Amino acid sequence: MGASSGARLIYTAITSLDGYIADSEGDFGWAAPDDELHAFVNDLERPIGTYLYGRRMYEVMVYWETAPAEAGAPEVELDYARLWRAADKIVYSTTLPAPRSERTAIERSFDPEGVRALKAAADRDLSVSGPNLAGHAFRAGLVDEIRLLVTPVLAGGGTAALPPGLRTRLELVEERRFRNGVVYVCYTFGGEL
Repeated sequence: MGASSGARLIYTAITSLDGYIADSEGDFGWAAPDDELHAFVNDLERPIGTYLYGRRMYEVMVYWETAPAEAGAPEVELDYARLWRAADKIVYSTTLPAPRSERTAIERSFDPEGVRALKAAADRDLSVSGPNLAGHAFRAGLVDEIRLLVTPVLAGGGTAALPPGLRTRLELVEERRFRNGVVYVCYTFGGEL
């Protein structure tokens, strides 16, 4: 898993302590970052040149295409909106008729070899978002790094942050604790169990 050549493919998720990115009603309001955490996420995202999204994650993230840009908006949000708009986006969807953002292409199916070629040719890292799409990337051995922002919340069920059935060792390469109780952990792949 995660043999790297060229750019890295990184999976980042804000997750509850019990491993969910949204609860059973689809709510993820508990995951909203404060300014300290948002600034940290912005710095994590700064090297990303291309976002790979599933349809549902794209529909959440496309907000940043038209996010308020007035002077009263918090600087961390303005910064993130600039980063998001500057990156390329590939949305994997069989139902989305057209992109609702600039620099966005729609692919009808996930092609592991196409993503492998994209990684090899890219001069900036790529990010995969959305647990379903990330599951395809994990199973194809394309993900090089897992970044989790673990929120001190028990969601009790919902959409799992990581796909079921994956078995591998991970190596902790970075960690950080935030004032709001969130813990950031970053792992690379360490081999078979």
